[in-house]
Amino acid sequence: MSAVEGEPGPSAENSELSQDKKPDLSQDERAAAGRDEHSELSHDERDELERLRAETAEHHQQGNGQAGDGKARRRHSWRTPVSIVLIVLGCIIAPVAVIGSWAALEVSDTGRYVATVEPLIHDPAIQNYLTDQITNQITNQLNITGLVNQSAAQLNSKGLTRISSLLTQFGPQIASSVTGFIHSTVHSVIGSQAMATAWVQANTLAHQSLVKVLSGQGGGAISTKNGQIVLNLGPLIVVAKQDLVAKGFKLANSIPPVSPTLALFQAKDLGKAQTYYRLTKAARIVLIVLALVLLAAGVWVARGRRRALIGAGLGLAASMLILGIGLDIGRGIYLSSIPNTFPTDAAAAAYDALVHFLRLTLRVVLVVGLVVAIGAFFTGPSRAAIQTRSGIKSGIDWVRHYGERRGVSTGPVGEWTYLHRRGLRIGAVALFALIFVFVGEPSVVLVIVLVILLLLVLALIELIGRPPAAPESVSQAPESASQASESATKT
Repeated sequence: MSAVEGEPGPSAENSELSQDKKPDLSQDERAAAGRDEHSELSHDERDELERLRAETAEHHQQGNGQAGDGKARRRHSWRTPVSIVLIVLGCIIAPVAVIGSWAALEVSDTGRYVATVEPLIHDPAIQNYLTDQITNQITNQLNITGLVNQSAAQLNSKGLTRISSLLTQFGPQIASSVTGFIHSTVHSVIGSQAMATAWVQANTLAHQSLVKVLSGQGGGAISTKNGQIVLNLGPLIVVAKQDLVAKGFKLANSIPPVSPTLALFQAKDLGKAQTYYRLTKAARIVLIVLALVLLAAGVWVARGRRRALIGAGLGLAASMLILGIGLDIGRGIYLSSIPNTFPTDAAAAAYDALVHFLRLTLRVVLVVGLVVAIGAFFTGPSRAAIQTRSGIKSGIDWVRHYGERRGVSTGPVGEWTYLHRRGLRIGAVALFALIFVFVGEPSVVLVIVLVILLLLVLALIELIGRPPAAPESVSQAPESASQASESATKT
């Protein structure tokens, strides 16, 4: 009947009612789903989600603006090439700054110079070479063969012709035996603590002379001779002479003061080296600052700063790797240019000792570059980075909840730490950066230890940080109950 009169029947009413309610119910469901989604996410995850949404929206806006406006495209196109140029220049200047800092420290810091040359006295190749050189100087001054012939002549003049002839006959053997005794005694002295002390003292005094050589003043224990940089062996011969006398070889008292030299390095291009030394010393700080400024500017002007930071870290590490390869090539060139009078193994030991601290510095910078690149990558929006951070956070949350279930809670301290966790993270990174900058002798081990400690501190901040109880979770239950009752009443 109702259908004939044109009035809607029950089915039609229900249909219209369901159609009227469907939009409202779907909107409520979407709001509830949104609340459930945000209630399941932690504060950090919500921040990460909002940041990713903002980046996506920014990329879409940039894409639309560039498609509709050619001027905007031209305005933004300069950032990427300028960033690349700045980072490349910084990576090129970085090895020069490392070399300049090393050279300036080797000359201006006596402790660094002594620490460089001190291991040489303990190297077997250097010990053998010094033993031969000092033995030759002592035997030349004593003239053992001349003394034997003089003694034979005196015996002959006194009528002891038989003894004189025997002495003359066995003179070479006597000279050889005396030379062997001197050589063995000098070798034992070279390996003693007394000679090591004398070596350190001689090189400490010679450090100022090295400065004079590079500055063009000359003089002192280290000087140039026949195109070579040489070291005065006089103080070492004095130690050997005293030991010979102490062992009963009184003939050593007749050795006059001598100042033989030991060739350390070729100095054919000493004039250029002196010029480079002065320029490098003057520009040492400038080069370091310039390299850092160029790298920082390259990251700053880049459109994707995180990606630019990764590139700067990897480029810095690559430049240090190239510097290390250059040192190996320079080692081969140096060994091929040494005179024949200087043993190759001793020259190799001298070169390795000279560049020891340079190698340490480039390794430290290489590791720092890798740490910066890895840190920038794992704090980025990539899937691997997000999964890694999510896994670490899940593990820390499990440990915190495990302790809370057993009555261990950080309480108000944990809530305060959670609310200020971003500032605490920045402070921790800044603190460890300052420790690295102001430490006396940074090394690869120190960098690794600092990174591990920093990671532990950051993990401790996350572990202590306890999210405060959200009041929304308390009111959600009554709201859901009232909504359920209202829907049941309507039904």
